Amino acid sequence: MIEIYIDPNLAAFGDLVLAWHGIFTAVGILAGVWLAARVMRGYGLSDEPVYNAIIIAVPSAIVGARLLFVLGNWGQFSDNVLNAFLIYKGGISVWGAVLGGILGGLYHALRSKTPLAEFADAAGMGLFFGMAIGRIGDIINGEHRGSPSDAPWSVRYTHPDTLGEIGQSVHLAVGYEMVWDLTLVSLLLILMRRLRVRGAVFWLFLILYAIGRIWTHEYRTDGGQVLGLQEAQFLGLLTLAIAVPGLLWVLWTARRHPPLASGIATTTPNRGVEAGTPDSAN
Repeated sequence: MIEIYIDPNLAAFGDLVLAWHGIFTAVGILAGVWLAARVMRGYGLSDEPVYNAIIIAVPSAIVGARLLFVLGNWGQFSDNVLNAFLIYKGGISVWGAVLGGILGGLYHALRSKTPLAEFADAAGMGLFFGMAIGRIGDIINGEHRGSPSDAPWSVRYTHPDTLGEIGQSVHLAVGYEMVWDLTLVSLLLILMRRLRVRGAVFWLFLILYAIGRIWTHEYRTDGGQVLGLQEAQFLGLLTLAIAVPGLLWVLWTARRHPPLASGIATTTPNRGVEAGTPDSAN
């Protein structure tokens, strides 16, 4: 059993609190953008659309994260709807962030006429990596409650300000998810060398992320219920119902039109990056 005695707040400046959760959320965003930019350059394309998309994708991810949390926990806000805007008090949905970020990125890609399949692949990889880094903050503050466990790798939060279950040995479900995400980022980077179908990585990201959420939520006790499933598991199944046909369609289209599946672009990318596979996979 692993004991976690860490103050979830790093420092306080009056009413302003600097929390580990916020720090690693910011680091996760930066890490995700970094990886997405490298994937775009590896495709032989400019990484400028990735940086420009931040202006839209990050705010839309935040709105989506808060909106889905509020809808899933409406009982907490029905008496005072204005509390829904007090996001600094906590309460977001990662699924909402994924959906909001994807919609914001899609809007930017269409508006800027960025190659959609390549941009989607880059965005998917960036989301995966960024969420994995962000989970470090969740591990520190204990916000997402795990189910009781006596396994050797279970954790026990002991700091008086923790958001976790003080003194109770539980599954570190968000830790499982972080390991899942990091492992799959590595695998997808390898697959990008072999699966020469633009857009396939994005659908694989959604499929694998959904499977991970369905699995890890077996070890969590927080979140609402939908049709007898935890909300995150229900959304995971819904995502699979969309992403599996999406992947099959991309692969089928690539077989009918081989030039679309010719692999990483061979044109010279910006900033002197050699074309080929994404340089983050080297």
